[in-house]
Amino acid sequence: MSDETTNGAAVAQPEAAGPAFSVEKIYVKDVSFEAPGAPGIFSEPGQPDLQLNLNQRVQRLNEALFEVVLTVTLTCKVGDKTAYVAEVEQAGVFGLVGLQPQAIDVLLGTQCPNILFPYVRQTVGDLIQAGGFPPFLLQPINFDALYAETLRQRQQQAGAAEAALAEPVGNA
Repeated sequence: MSDETTNGAAVAQPEAAGPAFSVEKIYVKDVSFEAPGAPGIFSEPGQPDLQLNLNQRVQRLNEALFEVVLTVTLTCKVGDKTAYVAEVEQAGVFGLVGLQPQAIDVLLGTQCPNILFPYVRQTVGDLIQAGGFPPFLLQPINFDALYAETLRQRQQQAGAAEAALAEPVGNA
């Protein structure tokens, strides 16, 4: 970087732009908490059964900006009664400039959810505790492994589509 002096202060001048990844904004997009059986559920005997649903969606905002939304839905049941349902959509706007499409896909599928996860984990934990239930801490999630599985599924679907196109049409 070259420095230029203006009124005695050094001002950094950016060099030629190269590939860049930036976090522009992180925010909560949507939050929901329901405790349909309260207050009776607090005295319900039995072990809680937790079901976690994780989802991610990406939206291109412009040439260089993408919104990534990580959604976590946690449903807790005691017996056949729902104790609570907590859902958080944690979002971020990420800048990706000068990268190949494959590199953008990898970053959106791995790094962006890794950045959002601590925020969604904190919000889910706070909601559950504020709802009167014992503290809950989401365990770490391996987004690299989830992305690899997504790639594998894409390849299988592409292979199945190619095979369907290659089959001869039978004469009746």
